[in-house]
Amino acid sequence: MRNEERTEGGEGDLPDRFGAGGVSVEVRPVPDSDTVVLVLAGELDRDSVAPLQEQLERGDGSGRVIVDCSGLGFCDSSGLNVLLRARLRMLEAGGSLDLSGLHPPVDRMFDITGARGVFHVYENTEDALARHGHEGGG
Repeated sequence: MRNEERTEGGEGDLPDRFGAGGVSVEVRPVPDSDTVVLVLAGELDRDSVAPLQEQLERGDGSGRVIVDCSGLGFCDSSGLNVLLRARLRMLEAGGSLDLSGLHPPVDRMFDITGARGVFHVYENTEDALARHGHEGGG
């Protein structure tokens, strides 16, 4: 993954991708570590999940991926499924996938489905980076 890489999803080339149900994914490798932070912004649904899925598949070689959801305004079951599958792949490879910055309504979906108990969930990305290997959410 390249430093500060950004991809966007959504329908066509509409000027307001977020308003059209799109999501942007910014890739931020953490210097001197095997950790990559994926910063999400917008809405994650079945029509916009491809950029996240692509970045998570690229990150399968990382030891740890932190998905920063602080800019995410919506996530449906398609987004949740991509995260759950990527988490399993990461665990099988000896890595981890953690979440940070969940807030309404996204955190409610994680609570209702029970997915919050599967992931380590941190208040913010800084906490996730500082507490790796200690307590997490979950």
